[in-house]
Amino acid sequence: MTTTTSQFGIKEALAQLGVKDINEGTSTGLHHFANGEILESFSPVDGKLIGSVKMSTSQDYEKAILSATAAFKTFRLMPAPQRGEIVRQFGEKLRQNKEALGKLVSYEMGKSLQEGYGEVQEMIDICDFAVGLSRQLHGLTMHSERPGHRMYEQYHPMGVVGIISAFNFPVAVWAWNTALAWICGDVCIWKPSEKTPLCGIACQNIIAEVIKENNLPEGISCLINGDYKLGELMTSDTRIPLISATGSTRMGKIVAQAVAARLGKSLLELGGNNAIIVTPDADIKMTVIGAVFGAVGTAGQRCTSTRRLIIHESVFEKVKDAIVSAYKQLKIGNPLDENNHVGPLIDTDAVKMYSAALDKVVEEGGTILVEGGVLTGEGYESGCYVKPAIALAQNSFEIVQHETFAPVLYLIKYSGDVDNALEYQNGVGQGLSSAIMTNNLREAERFLSVVGSDCGIANVNIGTSGAEIGGAFGGEKDTGGGRESGSDAWKIYMRRQTNTINYTTSLPLAQGIKFDLQ
Repeated sequence: MTTTTSQFGIKEALAQLGVKDINEGTSTGLHHFANGEILESFSPVDGKLIGSVKMSTSQDYEKAILSATAAFKTFRLMPAPQRGEIVRQFGEKLRQNKEALGKLVSYEMGKSLQEGYGEVQEMIDICDFAVGLSRQLHGLTMHSERPGHRMYEQYHPMGVVGIISAFNFPVAVWAWNTALAWICGDVCIWKPSEKTPLCGIACQNIIAEVIKENNLPEGISCLINGDYKLGELMTSDTRIPLISATGSTRMGKIVAQAVAARLGKSLLELGGNNAIIVTPDADIKMTVIGAVFGAVGTAGQRCTSTRRLIIHESVFEKVKDAIVSAYKQLKIGNPLDENNHVGPLIDTDAVKMYSAALDKVVEEGGTILVEGGVLTGEGYESGCYVKPAIALAQNSFEIVQHETFAPVLYLIKYSGDVDNALEYQNGVGQGLSSAIMTNNLREAERFLSVVGSDCGIANVNIGTSGAEIGGAFGGEKDTGGGRESGSDAWKIYMRRQTNTINYTTSLPLAQGIKFDLQ
């Protein structure tokens, strides 16, 4: 791989993470299968080439599958608490490499440096969670209707878990899946986004050290780099019982159909069109903080980014003025400079999508409150920097019904009670994250009730963005229904088995059925 130097220490970060020459395309201490065409990674920060790697071919993929399936036969026999120890060591390695990996995430993806560090911290947190969970992979014991019988449920490792991750969280989502899959006894094959391949190599180098130090099979963690064609190989492969895919709703529907066709399991984390409801009893200061970070954090490229602000007519002007005033304070620029609030979009295709959305909302009758636009000149040479924009809109607008992966916030006015606001909030295809800003207990409880938010995440007096790993993460409807990270999300990585033991000398049948033989 070839690298370029950055004034922000990227060269040093790459060196620490072992992301260096892999021109031969084979592993250099990591289980990375790649002998195909060159894949170049350009930073949206400055437009410079960070490095070039080789993509994985179909033959490379086959080698990865064989390596993973062989490793599973060994790894599944290791007691879960011992697998937890492996994950604990991985977490320690992440602590040692937090600064370097966080910097690479920021530079290759374009999110702020603090968010880059925060993403690595998510990886550390899920490792800690998984370590404790490794001693709690519980089943159930129940009473049998037949005398002298015992019934119970248990969970077994599933096998190879295929992970397809998106560019916006290039390392954390992989860790959410792998930390849990590993303590469950599964092995993993990871296809990171082709827009952030170096982050994948860095992570693989870190876990490879742990695997080598513990004399474990390398196939426990396999990496393949490439485009959607690799994803197609994974989704159609019966040797992968579970596919975990993060990305757009369009992509998720393709994955779901392919996996379902072979009766496999899929864990889908797809698009979000997240709203914050602002009631007359909202704390305006808190609302502004939650809404602005939710809308412009990661340049609007989070699946939990705030897309819609649904504001009661009685406080509409007050909230609108406060939000517009806050946007005037935003600093846009190099995300490795911690004085900046907003970094670049991932690439120029994303910029085109952003510009098209602003044109569309005006075409449909909306009004631009805070002008958008593409930034040019010194510091913006990559062509990926845009201004966060705000528009007055109707919930029924076609553009509002779709997720625009960019910093575009729609202000929508509602009247009447909170049920009217909920109709707007729930009146989109996606169902990931939601929030309400109110000091009214009845409104808050209504929002959280069975007739309230239809999203997988529903928050009161915090924004839509910034989930903790302790809770299950995911959403409903077009978001795919999957759950990752905390709570009992571990169960999807295992196969469930019901056991009945007869410790008598007779064989009674269930439901009182008689089947006597002489």
